[in-house]
Amino acid sequence: MTKQKKYWKGLSELANDPLVDKLKENEFIEEIPVDDFLGDDKNLSETSTSRRDFLKFLGFSTAAATLAACETPIIKSIPYVVKPEEITPGVANWYASTFYDGNDFANILVKTREGRPIFIKGNDLPSSSPNARVISSVLSLYDSNRLKGAMKNGESVTWSDADTDITTRLSNVEGDVVVLTNTIISPTTQAIIEEFGKKYAVKHVQYDAISVQGMLDANKESFGQRVIPTYHLDKADVIVSFGADFLGSWLSTSLEKQYIANRNPKSGKMSRHFQIETNMSLSGSNADVRIPVKPSEKLNLLENLFDTLNGNSTANDKIKDIVAELTSAKGKSLVICDSNDKAIQIMVNAINDILGNYGKTIDMGQPSLLKAGDDNAVAQLIKDMNDGKVGALIMSGVNPSYTLADAEAFNAGLKKVSLTISTALSMDETSTNVEYVCPDRHYLESWGDAKATPNQVAFIQPTIQPLFDSRQIQESLLVWSGDDTEYYTYLKNYWRSKVSWSSSLHDGIAELSADALSLSSFAANVKSVLSQAQGLELALYQSNSIGDGSQANNPWLQELPDPITRSCWDNYLTISATTARENGLSNWNISDGSLNGDMVRLTVGDVVLENIPVLIQPGQAIGTLGLALGYGRTASGKVGNGVGVNAYPLVLNNSYTSSDVKIEKVEGEHGFASVQLHHTMMGRDLIKETTLNEYLENPKSGNKPLLYDTHLGKLAPDQIDLWQAHDHETGHFWNLGINLTSCTGCNSCVVACHSENNVPVVGKEEVRKSRDMHWLRIDRYYSSDMTKEIAEEEGIGAVSKFKAMEIPSENPDVAFQPVMCQHCNHAPCETVCPVAATTHSAEGLNHMTYNRCVGTRYCANNCPYKVRRFNWFNYAENDAFDYNMNDDLGKMVLNPDVTVRARGVMEKCSMCIQMIQKTKLDAKRDGRNI
Repeated sequence: MTKQKKYWKGLSELANDPLVDKLKENEFIEEIPVDDFLGDDKNLSETSTSRRDFLKFLGFSTAAATLAACETPIIKSIPYVVKPEEITPGVANWYASTFYDGNDFANILVKTREGRPIFIKGNDLPSSSPNARVISSVLSLYDSNRLKGAMKNGESVTWSDADTDITTRLSNVEGDVVVLTNTIISPTTQAIIEEFGKKYAVKHVQYDAISVQGMLDANKESFGQRVIPTYHLDKADVIVSFGADFLGSWLSTSLEKQYIANRNPKSGKMSRHFQIETNMSLSGSNADVRIPVKPSEKLNLLENLFDTLNGNSTANDKIKDIVAELTSAKGKSLVICDSNDKAIQIMVNAINDILGNYGKTIDMGQPSLLKAGDDNAVAQLIKDMNDGKVGALIMSGVNPSYTLADAEAFNAGLKKVSLTISTALSMDETSTNVEYVCPDRHYLESWGDAKATPNQVAFIQPTIQPLFDSRQIQESLLVWSGDDTEYYTYLKNYWRSKVSWSSSLHDGIAELSADALSLSSFAANVKSVLSQAQGLELALYQSNSIGDGSQANNPWLQELPDPITRSCWDNYLTISATTARENGLSNWNISDGSLNGDMVRLTVGDVVLENIPVLIQPGQAIGTLGLALGYGRTASGKVGNGVGVNAYPLVLNNSYTSSDVKIEKVEGEHGFASVQLHHTMMGRDLIKETTLNEYLENPKSGNKPLLYDTHLGKLAPDQIDLWQAHDHETGHFWNLGINLTSCTGCNSCVVACHSENNVPVVGKEEVRKSRDMHWLRIDRYYSSDMTKEIAEEEGIGAVSKFKAMEIPSENPDVAFQPVMCQHCNHAPCETVCPVAATTHSAEGLNHMTYNRCVGTRYCANNCPYKVRRFNWFNYAENDAFDYNMNDDLGKMVLNPDVTVRARGVMEKCSMCIQMIQKTKLDAKRDGRNI
């Protein structure tokens, strides 16, 4: 608990004799000696006094305390000698920049206050939609786990000493000099590596933690170019995905806006989306038709589709509709697959070639440059390291000691390299095994460029001075090359003749004149991919919050619930209810409502993982298991260490699926941090739905008006009121609308709200007690095989009916419902608050007055949407909640426009009133109406 407050046993403890004497002598004292009267030299409880003396002391001590509370402290501040032109205290500045970490890419706008980055959103100019990991990356800037300077063998070293030693040893190295990085999309970084390579004969190896080598090699064989195509979902009338979670983490790209652009019911048509997959994914939950299958059966259906389109077979019953839809949408369709097998991706290419999709929904001429990793080159590097052929290894943007399946072989080889250097921002799993750690800067402290496609370049610019004694990797390579040019100068000189420098920095992007790649016609040899897998099958996937694990130490992401399982602070084996029963596994709720489950030993080939929790997941294909990558870190920091299990050792032969998997139930049980324990709507009309055809006939279909029985007959809700109506004739009346047709349930808005409104992180145990603090949640509902109509038809009783309704279908339909404070017109929370801490504003908002709240929680009990959050503890300045709010560095991310709430106070969505107020003030300043 916090120790900042001082508590007195009683009013008598405030009194002390010297202060009382001074008050007697001087009625009009100019300055209250705070230290004196707060001292406790002699407690009245230890003094023999009469009742009259006690009352005198009590009166004086109360007066002293009152005067001290009214004292205005004198604070000596030093203003800017020359105020920075772009900084005005209290006014936010926005900077265009770019996020890229090898796994995610986004064009962003960064909000700063008094020179501190505090919020990230998408840059509308290139129409980017950052995911939760991108938005949360601002908190990683203030990670106290970051290195404060260069390190040698775990000890601090000056940059000059490190540079001298590294340069000398590079000049005299025996063996290869290798630079191992993630995919480099920066033209200037690539140029610097090439210049560095000319001096030291460097080999540059690119490595992606989440490999897509199968697709890269397939495109090389199919079209002569080793690239990833650019997809245009907005041009596709039919989308068929074989396991590719393109609304989640597939290929590092943001395809949500393209996806919803072609699913607007007002246009009169919507794309048809078929998802054939093993694990229930975000894409699968949004699909029109979802077909759960084993990974092996997915390949068999893919080959059947290829043969059917070629006229060599008849369609499997499961894909008959898919064949018909694709055939009628040639040139306006898209088939994609998540497999990392070259032969499978060649077959996908062949199908798209048959359908005439290239040059229409698939662009190979202006491809995506976000993935270029070479697993074969990495394997050769590990072999060369163990053979003693590598003399120096420089690593940037990678953590192979964690993400490689055979990390043991890599670490063994690392010991045989004479000079090892990592540029990691913190001491991760790889950095702990190297000689030198020369920390790179966080991207929000850095200059840079990023070329995601050949015809567009994005720029990275610093939004804060470097917090620590770090240095960009580009600068380090220049120094070790003997080039004293600053990287900023190098960057500016490189682009000055190609783009307008100032406008490009302002916009964040610049268009380039780039000819389309020269491609050959599809000419690859299509081979059979039929599978005869046996036993249980495993499909690994990326969590929507943690991703590849590089931001595992970010508490916002750890506490962000998975949009499908609704659990956080964990990874787990997902399993269908049928497969769970067959293996004697179950989940159950304990007395306080928390969710617990069995644990198993997982065996995949020669790899054994112990004590993995099992979570029963509706929609999981029968006979399969799912497990998220990115967890099980051992050197990420105090937040991420020990959370979940590391699944990277299961990526055998660069494949994310395995067959003949074995599970064995072990002793013990696991507690899940689940924020939603009810999976179905149980027949209640919580979500309004309709079909496209019904909507076109009647735009109000699916939105049946509610009528209630009253003494005046059936009336609509807006005709029934216990209270006098609010006056909406003057001023504004604010509303917030969410397009449920467009909402994919991605959870980006949840973490954005967390960031903007200083929402605290409470940790796994508090989440298990239903004390999560998110102001905004996205409920996920599954359909059930039991309905009211079926129960009535079959004569099923009420108890049995509702029990059956609570059980999701084996392959359910999924609906997402964002829920925050609805700012009700006559909010039931307002009428029950005994101290009027929650009130209704003249502009239709439901306000919380924090310093008036006494924490009765009547309002939370009376809230029909259950969106009020109670501060059970002082989450800030509290060692028990050791996250960013308990850390001086972490507090720098806090929004100064939003109060940090204290213990015993209720909080909720304010409809971002600070943004409303700013809009009103700006409009007043500009003399315009809103």
